Amino acid sequence: MKKILNLLFEYKSLTTEQAKEVMLQIGKSIFTDAEIASFITVFLMRTITIGELQGFRDALLQMALPIKFYEDVIDIVGTGGDGKNTFNISTIASFIVAGTGNKVAKHGNYASTSITGSSDVLQQLGYTFKNNNETLQKELDEANITFLHAPLFHPALKAVSHIRKQLAVRTLFNIMGPLVNPANPTYRMLGVCNAETARLYNYLLQKDKIKYAIVNSLDGYDEISLTTDTKIITSNGEKIYTPYFLGKRAVMPEDIFGGNSPSEAATIFTTILKGEGTWSQNAVVLANAAMALHTTQKYDDYETCLQHCVASLESGKAYTSLKKLLG
Repeated sequence: MKKILNLLFEYKSLTTEQAKEVMLQIGKSIFTDAEIASFITVFLMRTITIGELQGFRDALLQMALPIKFYEDVIDIVGTGGDGKNTFNISTIASFIVAGTGNKVAKHGNYASTSITGSSDVLQQLGYTFKNNNETLQKELDEANITFLHAPLFHPALKAVSHIRKQLAVRTLFNIMGPLVNPANPTYRMLGVCNAETARLYNYLLQKDKIKYAIVNSLDGYDEISLTTDTKIITSNGEKIYTPYFLGKRAVMPEDIFGGNSPSEAATIFTTILKGEGTWSQNAVVLANAAMALHTTQKYDDYETCLQHCVASLESGKAYTSLKKLLG
């Protein structure tokens, strides 16, 4: 690590191979916490390069516990680290998508910079994390959704989890998370909190044979927040969408606050999925779910996707998917 750190301290970038090798070594837990923290800190001071991102991702996927599902699956995931402390929008949207009959392999983790991540809220609700392929496939068959808790699939993420929690700031591992779903989903909606990360994602994902949408609310949310316009990038280009197109009207930041504890977050989570959320809460999760459906290119237009998602939430099918997953 000393050689790599000296190179980085000289304002040099890592080659793709160097980046891959250092991440492989992190996954083997051969570095001290101080060395890893120093390494992470470098990328708080400057933007990660495309070559470095490619190398880090290749290493994480090489080390990942492989998982394979019979069907094409969707993942809705954000980088986190936007500092907005919203409720678990992408996770609720995932259950709404599952309620439409589409299969979802949600990749997530504990929060490192906020109160509650997707893993925190599902654990609060009683879900047991697992990495057995057969068991996860059964969940997918019965609930249309399964959950892939990142540390069970990625040794490197497990090795740095306590360091990330202590730092409590957005790190390169926030950027990596959405790119390394071990199920290799055919359809992905990825939320980012800035234009630079969106550009990096687009460069990498264009090389993959998947359908994707990268979403970035222009006020810094890593999801469709409806608080302002949202930039959405696909392999066909990029476009700016207004809250009025995506959700019929705008919402205020306080309308999508996520609570002050995991228990509060879990209450908000189930309240919305039961169909008892506020208008603003419902509008935001429906917009995210609809854009995820739109990413599959199975539907005529966004409005049709939105109608399917409204039906999923209002009929109780989204909540039924949650109950089936929890057993």
